Amino acid sequence: MSQHSSYQSVPRAVSSKRSERMRVVLSLLHEQKDMTLAGLVAEVGTSAATLRRDLAELDEQGLLVRTHGGARALDARNEIPVRLRNNQYREAKQLIARRAVEMIPTGPHALALSGGTTTAEVARALRNRTELTIVTNSLTIAMECAARPRLKVIITGGVVRQSSFEAVGSLSEYTFNAINVATAVLGTDGISAAGGVTTHDETEARTNHAMVAKAQRVIVVADGSKVGVVTFAKMADLSEINDLVTDTSADPEALALIAATGIAVHVVDLALAEARRDGQSAE
Repeated sequence: MSQHSSYQSVPRAVSSKRSERMRVVLSLLHEQKDMTLAGLVAEVGTSAATLRRDLAELDEQGLLVRTHGGARALDARNEIPVRLRNNQYREAKQLIARRAVEMIPTGPHALALSGGTTTAEVARALRNRTELTIVTNSLTIAMECAARPRLKVIITGGVVRQSSFEAVGSLSEYTFNAINVATAVLGTDGISAAGGVTTHDETEARTNHAMVAKAQRVIVVADGSKVGVVTFAKMADLSEINDLVTDTSADPEALALIAATGIAVHVVDLALAEARRDGQSAE
């Protein structure tokens, strides 16, 4: 195995500050396809030397291509890896997760969780629950839940996607098709009245739809930046969704269109959370 492929299989840990810089770089390249080093420095607000190191690591991980004067996106459809998205909109995702967990009945319950940073927060918010059977195709969520002795965890088979750490494909779909769950909590890259519930990868979309199809109730969890957005592959029609949990940063018009389809929309208030945090800091 080459040094390059070995590096890709075991990504290095990065600090939250550096992961945010890398996320911004990948977002910029996703929008503009290629940029000069000077342009990236101006947008990111860091030194050229620091950014060169970031670009070198992202290139080594196969997430972009370094050019003589900057960097170029590999694929316009590439999503930002989950390990670089963990700190984005963290407070909103935590509030959304707590609200979603409140909607899950107590007592014996079969719960399916798709991959994603918001569903990972849902998994963490389940720490005090008992009598739950968790079914997931996400390696990170399976590890989070398996550490809780009162939760039973079932993980699907499948091919693991490097960017999301989700198992996808026929083996994963077979597992979801073979079981029934009371509730499915679905993360997404976009939800809108026009496009339904969408993600960046078509194989991931098919796998997650298999989860949705076998659930009695489907809850979509999405921070405000995902509302009104349409990405490449549809995971589910809005007619298959019961609830959407989001936050007050979501576009009100997009939310109204979604609610008009019959979905129950639950909005957590970021301003109240910020007020509580400020009050705690003052004590």
